[in-house]
Amino acid sequence: MTREEALNFWFGRINYEQRAPKPSDLKLDRMRALLRLLGEPQQSFRILHVAGSKGKGSTSAMLAAVLSQAGYRTGLFTSPHLCDVTERIQVNGQCLHPQELTALMDDVRPAVEFLDRLARGPGDRPTFFEIATALGFLHFARRRVELAVVEVGLGGRFDSTNVCTPLVAIITSISYDHTHILGDRLEQIAREKAGIVKAGRPTISGVTAEEARRVIEATCQQCRSPLRQLGRDFDYDYEPGFVDRRSERRSRLRVRTRERTWPWLELALLGEHQARNAAVVVAVIEQLRREGLVVPDTAVAAGLAAARWPARVEVVGRRPLTILDCAHNVASAQALVETLTASFPPTRRLLVFACSSDKDIRGILRELAPAFSAFWVTCYSHNPRAIPPEQLASILRELTPRPVTVCPAALDAWQAAQAAAGPDDLVCITGSVYLAGELRPWLVSDADQGPAGSEASRPAASQSV
Repeated sequence: MTREEALNFWFGRINYEQRAPKPSDLKLDRMRALLRLLGEPQQSFRILHVAGSKGKGSTSAMLAAVLSQAGYRTGLFTSPHLCDVTERIQVNGQCLHPQELTALMDDVRPAVEFLDRLARGPGDRPTFFEIATALGFLHFARRRVELAVVEVGLGGRFDSTNVCTPLVAIITSISYDHTHILGDRLEQIAREKAGIVKAGRPTISGVTAEEARRVIEATCQQCRSPLRQLGRDFDYDYEPGFVDRRSERRSRLRVRTRERTWPWLELALLGEHQARNAAVVVAVIEQLRREGLVVPDTAVAAGLAAARWPARVEVVGRRPLTILDCAHNVASAQALVETLTASFPPTRRLLVFACSSDKDIRGILRELAPAFSAFWVTCYSHNPRAIPPEQLASILRELTPRPVTVCPAALDAWQAAQAAAGPDDLVCITGSVYLAGELRPWLVSDADQGPAGSEASRPAASQSV
C-alpha cells in the first residue's frame, strides 16, 4: 500500500472517536482475535497500563520520558493525536515514521479483512481504534521495545488496550466524563476505569474522590492487586511555576512516600494537576524498583523536567501570552482556571472556545466564564460532534454579561481574539483536543509544523476527548 492507501483504509473504519459508541459497541473479542492473527505482539514487551478521567496522557508522557532517561527502550501509545496520526505511537520519543506505518498496515490489513469476512454486520468489524492498538503493539514488538506505556482510550474495562497483563496498572483520576457510556455516578465511572486492574499485579492510584476510591479499593482487594494510593501511601508538596511575557519559572514538587521523601523535582508541565500526575509517576517508579527495574533518581529528575505534552496549558505565544489547552470536562476546566491564576500574571484574559456536543458544556462554561473578560466561540471542522457556536454563545450569554463573539471557523476565532488583545493580555484556547489540533499548526513555529500538514495527517480523533 501507499501511505495514502494505508490512511484511507484506517480512517475508513468505524470510528467511535467521530461518533459516540453505544455501550454494546465496546467489546474485547475483536481485539483479541486481531492480535491472535498477528502473533500476539503485546506479549513480547512489558506494559504499564494507564487509565483515568483526566491526566492519563500527561502521566503517560512523563512516565515514558523517565523510563527513556533510565536507558530502557520505551514505547508510548496514546490518544488523541493533535496534528498527525503518527503521534499516537512513539518509541523513545520518536513518532512512528510514515513508512513504518505503511509497512505495519501491510501486515495488519489482511488480518482485519479476514475478520471482516467473519463479521455478521458492520458493527462487528474491527474499528479505527482497534486497528490503532494493533499497529502500536506490532510496532513495539518489531522495534524490540522493553517497556511500553499504554494509555487507555475510553473507560478501561472494554477499551481495546485492555488485552494485556500489565506490569503495573495506573489510574490517574476519576471525574465526570463520557457519562452516557460510563455512567453518571463516580462509582460507575470508577468501576469502568478499574477494569484495567489485573489479578496479582500492583495498582497505583491517583484517585482521591472518596466514592471512586472505595470502588478502586474493592476491585484491587477482589483481584488481590497490591494498591498504593495518593493521599494515603504517597503525597506531594507543590510550588507553582510562573510565566509572563519575558521569563519563566518552572513548577516544582517534592514527593513523600512510605520509603522516603524525594528531593525537589522540576516539572516541564504547568499546574498542580500535573504535580499530582508526577507524584503518581514517582510512585510507579518506586513500584518498578520493587519489581527489579533499575531507574536512578537522576532519570526521574531528567524525565520530569524534559517531558512535554502539547496543548496542556502550553505557552505558544508571548505578545500577547497565548495558551493552548484542551480542557474538555468540568474537572479539567477547574484545573485550567487554577493554573492560570497561580502561574500567569493577573492580566485581561480572552477565551477562544469550542466543544463537543456530548460534553457537560454548561458545567464547563460555568467554570470558565468568571475567569475571562471576553469570549470567541467557534467549532472545529474535522469532527461532526462539534456543537454549533451559536449554541455555545446562547449558554455563555446566560452565564455572563461579558461580550461573546460567534465565529464559524476556528482560525477566524483565534485571529479575532488576537486582534482584540493587547500585548499584555492573555488569550486562552481550550474546550477540545479537536480545536487544539486544528489550531496548533498555526500557533507554533517549529520547522516541521505548518498549516499544510503532512501526508500522514488526518483530523484529530480520540476516544479520550
